Amino acid sequence: MSIDRRQFELRQASGISRRDMLSKCSTGFGLVALSGLMSGGKALAAAQSNPFAPRVPHLPPKVKSVIFCFMSGGVSHVDTFDPKPRLKKDHGKPMPVPVRPTMFNQNGNIMASPWEFRNHGQSGLPVSELFPHIGACADDLAVIRSMTSVANEHAQGNYFIHTGFSLAGYPSAGAWMTYGLGSENQNLPGFVVLASGGPPLGGMGIFGNGFLPAVHQASFIDPTQKEPLANITPHEADKLQRKRLRFVEGLDHRHLARLQGDEQVESAIHNYEIAYRMQSAVPDLVDLRGESAATKRLYGLDSPVREKAEYARQCLLARRLVERGVRFIELTCLPRSSDPGQIGNPWDQHGVLKAGHSEMAFQVDQPIAGLIHDLKARGLFDETLIVWAGEFGRTPFAQSNDGRDHNPFGFSVWLAGGGIRGGTVYGATDELGYHAVQDVSTVYDLWATVLHLLGMDHEKLTYRFGGRDFRLTDVHGRVVRAILA
Repeated sequence: MSIDRRQFELRQASGISRRDMLSKCSTGFGLVALSGLMSGGKALAAAQSNPFAPRVPHLPPKVKSVIFCFMSGGVSHVDTFDPKPRLKKDHGKPMPVPVRPTMFNQNGNIMASPWEFRNHGQSGLPVSELFPHIGACADDLAVIRSMTSVANEHAQGNYFIHTGFSLAGYPSAGAWMTYGLGSENQNLPGFVVLASGGPPLGGMGIFGNGFLPAVHQASFIDPTQKEPLANITPHEADKLQRKRLRFVEGLDHRHLARLQGDEQVESAIHNYEIAYRMQSAVPDLVDLRGESAATKRLYGLDSPVREKAEYARQCLLARRLVERGVRFIELTCLPRSSDPGQIGNPWDQHGVLKAGHSEMAFQVDQPIAGLIHDLKARGLFDETLIVWAGEFGRTPFAQSNDGRDHNPFGFSVWLAGGGIRGGTVYGATDELGYHAVQDVSTVYDLWATVLHLLGMDHEKLTYRFGGRDFRLTDVHGRVVRAILA
């Protein structure tokens, strides 16, 4: 070692830090190795003592915030945004092409959609009668009909569409966006999940920070609870709490000085402060008494159907979060009243497709359309991006006579808002709606496009972990420029 035993004992007695050990032992090679591991992506976070401070994007941004309307369970594309006349023509006939293994392998014959499609708006974009309100917004939508996934199971599919990896342990899209761009609001988290619907299958890790600093994981706000955010209600007088925080902050700064700077300690100091400010910001956010009756009706908050009213509340809160500069907001679907035990995948109809999809579409259709109209009325639509997607689509053939199995080989998602060329269709599945065959798209392409609209080059938004640079789009992804305005 580069220090003698006596010096080591003295240092140990006074409390040697890990950084001291790495710098003083083995001629400092340990600290060199640590510096290498912490380089790259971490430099972005370390450059800011406040991890949520707004950062300069790579490109001129088109939008400031993203609202992710995640339809957990797998929406059937051939019953919503991808009409297939051949399904009606060949209803009841065997599939004319080889069938890939499905989740349950109880595969039947071709099944026609129970719903008709109508052309909407000046664009003539076809939308199923399941979505009359969203259909009326057709000229604002860019539908990607050629989306694909690597996963055919809910938890893996949910992880894949949220993180770009089908296994747990990787950062969610919202975490990547606050890591890369920070937030416009210093009193609220940059990544918020409106959690009245509960997490998709796969659990809370879907919204996690993975290997990014912990401050970038989602904060869960459930407006149906007495405490919409856990432990948000102060249990002592403000003056006493402020005094306690100043004392803790002083200790933290002393510790930080002894370490000669440490991003995790800096983040912890910031977290204490934002938690204090959130005590007033969160209750103000969820208090809708200032919203007009007309606005509440626009979203469907007056619906006697609890699930629709609660999803409407989420959509209205999403607008309020956008107004407050929150970077990434995700909405969660509520379980169907006819099957309340199906938490996490309420769009998953292996049987009784017509009843299940009708119930779910009724839950989300008016609230999402209301969100689009309200954002426009307030001048926020052009600086907000709405992403609507499930983890995969569903098969064109039946399961259990009146259901559909999972289909990751071709399905539909749509985007609307700033920088999007509305009334457009990109890509196509085959005439049965089974496989994407034209302009095949991936989840990597979806997030590359979202990041581009936020002003981020997806290939430059990286974080070094375990000796390699990771990114939301892994080693793939291209911006889908055909849907950009």
